Amino acid sequence: MKFSPTLAALAALPATSATIYFAGVAQSSGEFGAWSPTQTRGTGLPGRFGVDYAFISTSGVDTMIESHKVNLHRVAFLLERMCPVSYGLGAKFNETHFEHFKEAIDYITITKGAYAILDPHNYMRYNDPSSQSFSGSVIGNTSDPIAATTAQFAAFWGELASRFKTNEKVLFGLMNEPHSMPSRLVFSNLQAAITAIRATGANNMILTPGNAWSGGHYWTKGGDEANSKWIHKLVDPIKNLAVDIHEYLDEDFSGGHTACTQDPVANLAGVTGWLREHGLKGFVTEFGGSNTTECKLMLEGMLGYMEENEEYIGWTAWAAGPFWGVNSPCCTDQRQLGSLEPGSRAADGGPGLYDSVWVPVIAKRVPGRLQWDGPANVTGGVVRERV
Repeated sequence: MKFSPTLAALAALPATSATIYFAGVAQSSGEFGAWSPTQTRGTGLPGRFGVDYAFISTSGVDTMIESHKVNLHRVAFLLERMCPVSYGLGAKFNETHFEHFKEAIDYITITKGAYAILDPHNYMRYNDPSSQSFSGSVIGNTSDPIAATTAQFAAFWGELASRFKTNEKVLFGLMNEPHSMPSRLVFSNLQAAITAIRATGANNMILTPGNAWSGGHYWTKGGDEANSKWIHKLVDPIKNLAVDIHEYLDEDFSGGHTACTQDPVANLAGVTGWLREHGLKGFVTEFGGSNTTECKLMLEGMLGYMEENEEYIGWTAWAAGPFWGVNSPCCTDQRQLGSLEPGSRAADGGPGLYDSVWVPVIAKRVPGRLQWDGPANVTGGVVRERV
């Protein structure tokens, strides 16, 4: 891969943007504690808050907002904890779990004045997160007698939306990375959720994923199953719907490998053109890279590309979170290089990805002026510096 600009030259560019209103980081730990090496159903459910999982570190959020001036956090949770399997997916919640979640969202949005994306980190599956991202029944799969129905998914979103609709700084991310299912079913589930949300009177911005892990590089591929054939047909009566895109830089787009070999600027061209064609706006809510020179250059290029293309209005890097410790959320071939959580260290005591990737690369591309006030809307809001 040949790169004409040097890392030093890219880093020297000012972090200005005419189109990025929201920039920040994914908070990943709320989905922790349920994995089982033997795929044993029920492992870690409901789980012990603060022991098996947590949503945020308030000190980490403070650092991201006050030191790095980010205004957006994407907060992961498990459907099986919010709606225990004994209840079934729907409008009945584990109220203790919900209160822990709401406390985190309120801290980000009310105490700190930033914005938060609600992120059900379930891959459009429900009832068994023991071996995510493949375990559990596909929501809406009528051939699976234990699968949650599309109507149940809609009921869940109607209830969650009703609880957050008075907080204009909350964005509803419908689902993390649906995959390996018919796109027609993905579409049906998403439309049902959108309809249920708007039926509550909620005007909050909604982020819709696509099929195939919501991968930007694959958005226009796959024939009749391509996201580009379906997602623009979703109907939001108040037109406050943005598209949730993920894009990793390694050989198979998984975020599992250290080497960055997939140029995101080239790979996002198709989905960018599709957004433009249909007058839609996009968020890239997952992306990442390791601490190699090639990865840093690609990350710089990707962030610059989003700044230069008005189709993109926000992003969150993957990932911070209080429970990563020395483990890494992506891009290291399972080497323990820490995470984007402030203060994170590698297993050998050296700098973690926070110090080697976030601080020198991603944080420098956080626009100096972002939206800090008013409701999140695809048309954007007034931008200003953080005071």
